[in-house]
Amino acid sequence: MALDLELFKEILTIVSYFFAIVGSALTTYGGVVATYKILLREVWKRPISYNIIRREFTSKIVFGLEFFIAADLLTTLVAPTREELILLGAVVIIRTILGYFLSRETVEFELEP
Repeated sequence: MALDLELFKEILTIVSYFFAIVGSALTTYGGVVATYKILLREVWKRPISYNIIRREFTSKIVFGLEFFIAADLLTTLVAPTREELILLGAVVIIRTILGYFLSRETVEFELEP
């Protein structure tokens, strides 16, 4: 029974790290693509809208944040102390609010005509 519990904790830890890596990869990928498109627009004068670049980048950030939240949840399942639960709650609230406002911003605000 104790061996099964340790194996379960190890699997949760590995999956948690995987989700954190996926969240980082999504955010990094979005940043690299946005940088490339900005260079296309500014250096090579391609007709690419900043609004489109920003929306695509923001969607990658929001999607990455969701993976970070999943990673945090799984990490807390491994060692659910009171402090860990409070920290998880604060982090999830902050990331959820950040994701909400980033999503809302891309829909509502126009940066260029």
